[in-house]
Amino acid sequence: MLKVHHLENSRSQRVVWLLEELGIEYELITYQRDPKTMLAPASLKRVHPLGKSPVVEDGSRVMAESGAIIESILEQAGETSLLPEAGSDARFRYRFWLHHAEGTAMPPLVMRLVFSRLDKPPVPALIRPVARLLSKGVERNFLTPQIRELTRFWDQELARDGWFAGDNFTAADIQMSFPVLALESRGGVEACPNVAAFLTKIRERPAYQRTVARIGEFGMGTATR
Repeated sequence: MLKVHHLENSRSQRVVWLLEELGIEYELITYQRDPKTMLAPASLKRVHPLGKSPVVEDGSRVMAESGAIIESILEQAGETSLLPEAGSDARFRYRFWLHHAEGTAMPPLVMRLVFSRLDKPPVPALIRPVARLLSKGVERNFLTPQIRELTRFWDQELARDGWFAGDNFTAADIQMSFPVLALESRGGVEACPNVAAFLTKIRERPAYQRTVARIGEFGMGTATR
């Protein structure tokens, strides 16, 4: 049986959701964030050297990185609607979104979170006023334009079929749920009707509802890994 090492309010929500969609049994091991740093506990490093989540144990194999875990689970699952047919346009789009989520979408969202905390502990009180000015400048001149461009792109793509990889729900939508939920938690979907509709649809899925009932729904308020 797969063991899912889940850090509260983190990327590992997607792995739990995928397993719920596939009906695969798994053991869930949950870790709490450090209340001061909001980072993963050191105990996760006993599972994987980087000490981050998600991490999945499959027998003697220990897998990290959301995209790699998703691909591995789908390979073992065999024929499933969550993976578009090889050679199809949907498969081409699926591959793009599977990697876009972490490669392009998440970096500016994580940067926004990090810079928003520069005027708070543990940053020394003496430099917080300067840090506050720095964070506002980075947000205004760099992060906001980039995130606005990203969300406009997502909204245009979702206008085509309603899902990221085509007419049908796929694991690409599970992978993209993390940046979309991160955006929503910071108040960034109001001007994106298709992105908002995507969130409504995923929340209607029974497997997603089971996931949220078990581990909660992701929000970008504190999570960095």
